[in-house]
Amino acid sequence: MTSESGPISAEGRRALERELADLRVEREAVAATLGGTDSAGDTADQADELQRATQLDHLDSRIAEIDVRLEESTLAGPPRTDVVGVGSTVALRFADGTVDTVQIGDAAEEPDRTLVTADSPLGHALLGHHTGDTVTYEAPDGETTATVVSLGV
Repeated sequence: MTSESGPISAEGRRALERELADLRVEREAVAATLGGTDSAGDTADQADELQRATQLDHLDSRIAEIDVRLEESTLAGPPRTDVVGVGSTVALRFADGTVDTVQIGDAAEEPDRTLVTADSPLGHALLGHHTGDTVTYEAPDGETTATVVSLGV
C-alpha cells in the first residue's frame, strides 16, 4: 500500500474493509493457537510457536496499516471530481478509440483490472489532470496516449 493519505474510491474502501475483516478472522484463529503449549515442548514445538507469534505480528501490522488508511481517507473526504487524484474514477479514451473506466488507487491486494495505482505509468500520468486533457505514458507496447473523458466518484 502506498503512503497516500488522501481519499479513496468507494470500491477501494470496500476492498480494504473486506481485507480487514478477513485479517481479523485470521488473527483470531492464529491467536487462539498461541500459549496453549507448555514450555517443556521440543524444539520443533517452540519453533512452531515462534512462527505463529511472528505471523500474528505481521497480521497486527497489516490491520493497523489498514485502520490508519481508512481513518485518513475518512478525514480527507470524498475524492475530487474536478481533477484526477487518488480515489478518482476516470473514464478514458485510448489511442485506439476504446473507452474504459478506471479507478486511481492504492496497490491492490488482489488483481483488479479497473484499478490503476497512482504510482503506475498511467496513474502517475493522470494525476492532476482534468476532463479533456490528454496524457502520454509508457505502456508495455511503447508510448501511448489517453484522453480523460470524464471524472466521477
